[in-house]
Amino acid sequence: MPEARIVVLGAGPAGAATAIGLRRLGYAVTVVSQWRRFAAVEGVSQRVLDGLRHAGLGGALSQAAMPATRQVHWNGQHLQTNQEFLLDRQRFDRALRDDLQRAGVSVIGGRVCEVLHEGGHHVLLDDGQVLTADFLVEARGRQAPLAADRLRGPETVSLLNIWQGSPGAPASAVESLDDGWAWMARLEDGRCYWQVTQDAAGLPGKSGLADYCAALRARSMLVAELFDDQALVPAQVHARSSTAILAGECLGQDWIRVGDAAMAVDPLSGNGIFQSLSSALQAPVVINTLLRRPERTALARQFHQQRVEQLFLRFARIGRDFYGQEQGRANRPFWGGRQAWPDTQPLHQAADWQAVRVERRPVLHDGLVDEADVVVTADQPLGVWHLQGVELAPVVRALQAGQAVGTVLSGVPSEQQLTVRRWLVGQGVA
Repeated sequence: MPEARIVVLGAGPAGAATAIGLRRLGYAVTVVSQWRRFAAVEGVSQRVLDGLRHAGLGGALSQAAMPATRQVHWNGQHLQTNQEFLLDRQRFDRALRDDLQRAGVSVIGGRVCEVLHEGGHHVLLDDGQVLTADFLVEARGRQAPLAADRLRGPETVSLLNIWQGSPGAPASAVESLDDGWAWMARLEDGRCYWQVTQDAAGLPGKSGLADYCAALRARSMLVAELFDDQALVPAQVHARSSTAILAGECLGQDWIRVGDAAMAVDPLSGNGIFQSLSSALQAPVVINTLLRRPERTALARQFHQQRVEQLFLRFARIGRDFYGQEQGRANRPFWGGRQAWPDTQPLHQAADWQAVRVERRPVLHDGLVDEADVVVTADQPLGVWHLQGVELAPVVRALQAGQAVGTVLSGVPSEQQLTVRRWLVGQGVA
């Protein structure tokens, strides 16, 4: 069993998924976290729930996720969409700790005061404890210190209001406003959540935020439909940054950033937990490579950094396209500033078989970062190695050499062959 001492700072989905993945590889792991001090709810999709289960966090889900009907009022249209799941974050975070402990991870509750990097990592906690680690995982989300080379989107703040209303069926809604947008949810026991996301500049002072938010709710038809009259009363406000941030360098010789500590996306992308898991699920293999195969450090760094950056751009473009749907408010500063950020490149690139090429790239293989021939396309710039168990590079090389599709795939089982053929058609191969 590897002997490296690994400390994970943060026990949210990203930190927990990384810790459990490392335990599966045989490492001893300690997680340090300051527990959430206020109630919060997040709306998540089925895809997020599936990702959490895959990461070994099914116990947390069973205690914290509840289905809810969802309404959307956007660009002048009022739609009843598919249900989403409401995640009670306080219950979820408590259950995450149980999942970690069941997996054999040591969990310490406390606030990190300082991290010193001198012959290893020394983590100073508020109760006086000092933890020593050979490898450090930074998973404290937006609270993690950021380097100067970070990339930031438009400065954005979210104001979360919480109050107790009348019990009723779980429900949620999202609506666009002149200078921002609001997400709201009601839990079965009557707990109510309403969060408005706006430009960081121009808001009233802290003492005026509760009245400001109550006035916005009073003008909303969705608020009147979802909540009772208690929604019109000024409520407790929690302000937090929602600015999209890419941390810059996300991997060193003996440390790594995962989740929101590596990249935090605009909440309108609707993928907060999913993007956190995306970087965390690959992290254990990257760490395992650094510790067991230090000669592959450059390859591991390339793998993690490129995927974090590509994920950030993908989710940033998803958010941009959601903002772009609000055509009626494109001339408002809040909307105009976000409908062209981070760029104007489409989320999905058009297929071009002539541009498809085979390149040598880092991949994950047998618990380590390795190198293999992958197929790079316009829409998959990092490359595709396998498709349902079929290695694509030999297929593409043969086709580019002039062989017929039927000949190239003659030895492939029918079900896999059908999948590869569909992929080839999507790349422009007749």
